[in-house]
Amino acid sequence: MSLSADELERYARHIILKEVGGPGQQKLKSARVLVVGAGGIGSPALLYLAAAGTGTLSIIDDDKVSLSNLQRQVLHGTPDLGRPKTESAKEAIKRLNPHVKVETHAARIDASNAMKLISMHDIVLDGSDNFATRYLVSDACFLVKKPLVTAALGTFDATLTTIRAHEKNSNGKPNPTYRCLFPEAPPPGTVPTCAEAGIIGALAGVAGSLAALEVIRAIAGFGEGLVGKFLMFDAREMRFETLRYEWNPDNPLSGKNPTILDLSIHAQ
Repeated sequence: MSLSADELERYARHIILKEVGGPGQQKLKSARVLVVGAGGIGSPALLYLAAAGTGTLSIIDDDKVSLSNLQRQVLHGTPDLGRPKTESAKEAIKRLNPHVKVETHAARIDASNAMKLISMHDIVLDGSDNFATRYLVSDACFLVKKPLVTAALGTFDATLTTIRAHEKNSNGKPNPTYRCLFPEAPPPGTVPTCAEAGIIGALAGVAGSLAALEVIRAIAGFGEGLVGKFLMFDAREMRFETLRYEWNPDNPLSGKNPTILDLSIHAQ
């Protein structure tokens, strides 16, 4: 897949990097990335994936733009109030980079559509705002053998990791899944929502940009990804920390005796 003269100029700062170059930029152009959520994390992630020249960006989100979103969801603007986020996201992306193909799904990802949708893409970026969706997306990615970059936000903290549970590491051991990192979701009501607890707006920009960078690194093929590593950012102290986690042979998805064989446990 060749690059046009316009693309060569647009991506010139990528192409002169030996870690990316022409081959890496062509990989980006041919890539299909699914982004779950066009909110706080999805907004900056989509902008930077588009700016980087990702060939196809698919967006799934069933929400509409509200005024309280605009403090952090920089993909949308005041004129977009009341519009589906997928629509305003597509317009913003096309305005930024007309070379990017945008596919929109104004729906909620669930057990009925996750497997088919994820299987059509090379990598998934999950920026959803609840544990149920994160488990669903992670399980589906494992079942259809697709890599996942998943990020989450707190009030003043953000986290990021990459899941390649369908692959093995250099020692021949399975990579961990999301269920190895979080065996169980917190009890309902113990983790307040953004609307209940608040969030510092620029934090979403940090998390979304890091998630986009992790996707770009995976596609272009440079750097060591965050497989088995849980990156944490504390905005109060401006501090990054990384914890390591491993495959749990007792996990129900990819363990020695798996019990999750499909997405039926997520069905409503």
